[in-house]
Amino acid sequence: LDGVTRERFLRDIYPRRKPVVLTGMELGPCTTKWTVDYLSQAEGSKEVKIHVSTVPQMDFLSKNFVYRTLPFDVFVRRAAEVNHQEYFLSEDEKYYLRSVGEDARKDIADIRKQFPVLAKDVQIPEYFEKEQFFSSVFRISSAGLQLWTHYDVMDNFLIQVTGKKRVVLYSPRDAPYLYLSGTKSEVLDVDNPDMEKYPLFVKAKRYQCFLEAGDVLFIPALWFHNVISEEFGVALNVFWKHLPAESYDKTDTYGNKDPTAASRAIQILDRALKTLEELPEEYRDFYARRMVLRIQEKAYRDDYG
Repeated sequence: LDGVTRERFLRDIYPRRKPVVLTGMELGPCTTKWTVDYLSQAEGSKEVKIHVSTVPQMDFLSKNFVYRTLPFDVFVRRAAEVNHQEYFLSEDEKYYLRSVGEDARKDIADIRKQFPVLAKDVQIPEYFEKEQFFSSVFRISSAGLQLWTHYDVMDNFLIQVTGKKRVVLYSPRDAPYLYLSGTKSEVLDVDNPDMEKYPLFVKAKRYQCFLEAGDVLFIPALWFHNVISEEFGVALNVFWKHLPAESYDKTDTYGNKDPTAASRAIQILDRALKTLEELPEEYRDFYARRMVLRIQEKAYRDDYG
């Protein structure tokens, strides 16, 4: 959708809770200014912690990458190359920066604090109230890098500043087919999934979009997304609180911890299942099925289109 105003977004798009690509947004000079040369000199040689991987498909569950530290200017130049003269693991290794707060365990990522010079070049579309703001995450990816499929518990804008990305999305409703481990899917290769290992994955309805420099993707909370950088690129995610502030886990600095009520409900369910273990198998099966029916009856929505 081209040139969507804040009013139109809040009235027509936001309430539908579906992903949308917004084009023609006013993002400031960053889209033309952020060349490799400019980026490297703008923030100089401050140290950044990065992910380094020998394979394009990064897997957070098996941790098929290592964390390394580089001066920012060196990192940007390396991430923009395909083959490296200097490298950690292999000459065609991939790099990924996901900015974090000063203390990653306690502080959220905020481009204004971690990259103040670059922050001046960006006009973030504030289609939410100031007090709803949660974080602004600065990201740089090597060409070809693919991030694991996951969901976040907050709404966010993925602002593609430079380079191109392909984003594959799945509805929260398709969670049963995504083989989840926490917030992440075990299905790494969404284009050629192992159907013997993941037979239900075929049932998940795939949505796909391509982002060009200057495009903004609205990703509603709980929508699964898998992102591949088709070129070296710079992006910025802005997360905001869609639920009342007290719904979120106070220790969450990444925007991916389940809301506190959801965590409590899962703990209670685990206790209920533990209690069922006191019964013989046929009884356990019978009452577990009744519990499933009750959950469906009480908590499932029936208006998914």
